[in-house]
Amino acid sequence: MKLQFKKIKIIVLVLVCIVVTITSCKKLIEIPPNPPSQLPSTTIFKDSADIMGAIAGIYTNFKVIGGMGQNLLGGMLSQYIGCASDELSYSFASSFQTNTYISTDGTAGQFWSTGYQNIYDINACLTGIATTNAVTDSTKQALLGELKVLRAMNYFYLVNLYGGVPVVTTIDYKVNNIIARSSVDSVYNFIIKDLKDARSVLKAKYPSAGRARPNLYTADALLARTYLYHGQYADAEAMVNEVTNSGLYSLVDVNNVFLQGSNEAIWQIPAVGTSNQTTEATNFVPSSIYSVPNWQATNYLLDSMETNDLRKASWVGVWTVNKVNYNYVNKYKQRLYTATPVEGYVMLRDAEQYLIRAEARAMQNNLSQALDDINIVRKRAGLPNSRAVNQNDILNAIMHERQIEFFCEWGHRWFDLKRTGRVDAVISKIKTGWVPTAALLPVPNSEIQNDPFLTQNPGY
Repeated sequence: MKLQFKKIKIIVLVLVCIVVTITSCKKLIEIPPNPPSQLPSTTIFKDSADIMGAIAGIYTNFKVIGGMGQNLLGGMLSQYIGCASDELSYSFASSFQTNTYISTDGTAGQFWSTGYQNIYDINACLTGIATTNAVTDSTKQALLGELKVLRAMNYFYLVNLYGGVPVVTTIDYKVNNIIARSSVDSVYNFIIKDLKDARSVLKAKYPSAGRARPNLYTADALLARTYLYHGQYADAEAMVNEVTNSGLYSLVDVNNVFLQGSNEAIWQIPAVGTSNQTTEATNFVPSSIYSVPNWQATNYLLDSMETNDLRKASWVGVWTVNKVNYNYVNKYKQRLYTATPVEGYVMLRDAEQYLIRAEARAMQNNLSQALDDINIVRKRAGLPNSRAVNQNDILNAIMHERQIEFFCEWGHRWFDLKRTGRVDAVISKIKTGWVPTAALLPVPNSEIQNDPFLTQNPGY
């Protein structure tokens, strides 16, 4: 399977939060057209500056720099997957708005190609760091743990977009070119293993300034989400308890959730760039008083919001053009890199942990404590306690809170509809021509052609 791995460049940019103690990151790591089965660690990871430079290069794949966002981990989920669900409408023709993507769809393919590009970069660093003597063993183990969190996140989104996907752990292109898809369960088990490995070596203290690089509780938070999706509810609850009992995080005012340094952020990458701060603000916030927003919040989203919900007041903007009002997503508000207060790109946050635990508790029939967690989130939103009583009502209340709390954020709504079996019922009511097979994206046709063992999803 090609997987876009034959030729790759990791552009090494010095992110202050990542290389705060490193003064030189000079290396450009380049894989030649016919790469060997392993990167020569003696030349690429020969000192700490090389190592940190390579890791800094991986973080550039999040594409918060410059606000371009054309990466699995850099805004595409918020935009296109929000459009695939019932959250966003797009002013231009988009296969995601009609859920009519095909196997040659460039955007659908970009989720796959950039996800595996990220994974290849990570695997290259894992290989090089594991064999280097340039850092102490404790530092080496911590870096390997950090990288496994990054790899786990990529696989989490790939398996939820495509179903079972190839689990690639090598940088040997001969192996990668003939690898088959793993089952969904196998992918989840691999994610869980990576995160368990990570949490066994990561510390509570963040490894650099701010919360830009994963710590122990970052691994816990992502593991809690993974356990929830995989139906391991007691394990999900236990991981959330680790995060909330740490005392490091708290819900903040809705206006401050996405600001740099937010105490709600469990993992937050600084949104530094040459012209913009975040992909979401660049794409969602209108740039001109004469321009209709390209991406607009749908009536389905707006109608689901309760009266006096502070999230609607803060996170939905109204833009008027020729006396017509348009609603747009306004979670990230700063388009220009010079704007203040500065926002940071929130990868994981505390509110999700409460709603993960609420669902895990409800699924274990611990209804009173599930309600407690729901009401923590509702209180922050300026809303009264939930009136749900029985298990079914409480689970519906949790899904409602998730819909409002995480709209247009990392594809949460789409994934929730799919994992709870409601995607057909919800989307078929609002989109003409919906077919159930559209719940999974097509594997790119180019990948199918290059890998004889790679199969296509049904319907494509």
